[in-house]
Amino acid sequence: MRKKKLFYFLSFIVFLQACKNSIDKQSKFETKPNIILINVDDLGWKDLGYMGSNYYETPNIDALAKEGMIFKNAYAGASNCAPSRASMLSGLNTPRHGVYTVSPSARGNVKLRKLIPTENTDYLHDSIYTLPEMLKSAGYITGSFGKWHVGEDPASQGIDINIAGDGRGNPGRDGYFSPYNLKNIKDGPKGEYLTDRLTEEAISFIEKYQDTSFFLYLPYYTVHTPLQGKENLIKKFKDKTGAERQSNPEYAAMIFSMDENIGKLLSKIKESNLNDNTIIIFTSDNGGVRAISEQFPLRAGKGSYYEGGIKIPLIIKWPGKIKPGTKNESRVSQLDFYPTLQQIAEPKKKKMILDGYDLNEMLRDNQVMKKDLFFHFPIYLEAYNPKRDDGRDPIFRTRPGSVVISEDWKLHHYYEDDKWELYNLKKDPGERNNLFYDNPQKANLLQKKLANWLEITAAPIPNKNNPEYNPEVEKQQFENIVKKH
Repeated sequence: MRKKKLFYFLSFIVFLQACKNSIDKQSKFETKPNIILINVDDLGWKDLGYMGSNYYETPNIDALAKEGMIFKNAYAGASNCAPSRASMLSGLNTPRHGVYTVSPSARGNVKLRKLIPTENTDYLHDSIYTLPEMLKSAGYITGSFGKWHVGEDPASQGIDINIAGDGRGNPGRDGYFSPYNLKNIKDGPKGEYLTDRLTEEAISFIEKYQDTSFFLYLPYYTVHTPLQGKENLIKKFKDKTGAERQSNPEYAAMIFSMDENIGKLLSKIKESNLNDNTIIIFTSDNGGVRAISEQFPLRAGKGSYYEGGIKIPLIIKWPGKIKPGTKNESRVSQLDFYPTLQQIAEPKKKKMILDGYDLNEMLRDNQVMKKDLFFHFPIYLEAYNPKRDDGRDPIFRTRPGSVVISEDWKLHHYYEDDKWELYNLKKDPGERNNLFYDNPQKANLLQKKLANWLEITAAPIPNKNNPEYNPEVEKQQFENIVKKH
């Protein structure tokens, strides 16, 4: 009799354990996917091995590219840090949030600016429902490790755990080595490298919250200036033969450290058995600085609305949803992250007005999506390097204007002189052959699209002349640049 009771008791225990395993398995299956968004600062479109560089070494990112989907035609929301990040984290284009540049909007010599630019908004207003806030509404724990730059306090914009983030846009002089000149981070041992430290903090976050759904935003300060890499890595790349347009050993050392740390992060995800339930997005906030690393055949670089300033690397990995090693030619934007992740997260509170597109169907089926991309920049950005910037002119990287990209066609409109430029990006990715007068039908179509978008978004158009503008000073400036370079 006792044996029979013992048998029933043990059978009941086995039954309960089986039920528990089934519930645990079901709970794990139903857990919303973790989201990791890696946003490297000022990394150029071609500054990676999988994108064709033979000088920069990025084995871990190259491996990630093989495991996910590569986008060769991905774009930032803007051509420099603050507006790009504001657009990505709000899901809104620049006219809707007013962050057009890193303040002020009137950059460069006042006597060289024909128009009074639109006043810039420094940061996203706290009333804007950000991507992290939306994910918190869906039950996510949110953490940011690095450059925030869209507000002074990430906690007021949806971040639960913040390391090293505030309103600033770079780590400052000697900022990549401890002691740091940053808020919201404690100094490590003297000489500790900031990229290493941010990754360590991100890994600690994973370890602590691996049993719940988390959003890990990793906006590295690297590879923004000042160029500061580890000495042994700088020596490594000094001893390596560079390409004609990519040969800066300090920059290469910073990229190597960034890639090494991404490798550590990816290893932690796999070791923690989180790989199958984690979405990983790898990107850069805008184009690279052309004087540091050229993105041939693309024209110009950071701060310009030619392709070199707004085209960025992008990889998205989602096991079971995205077929590994796929390549997509669609022209997508970082504005698409918000609607895509909102559809996945299913938050209690959704954002109704978004300027991007939900990419889920495209990610699943590797379809080519046809959509128009718009850029509005009613501001001035002075030149980095008049000889190497390769912009519209050597004085400014950006003058006030707007751009629309529709399939393979791109139309620029500049407000100072009411000039238009039309390029076929498939045949002319370097934007050298202006077809505006050769293809009036296409030009007219894109002009209408741009005008309609500017009206819908109530985009401010600078139209007041600057009384301090002096054409003679501008002429002399041009002549001085030509003589010097």
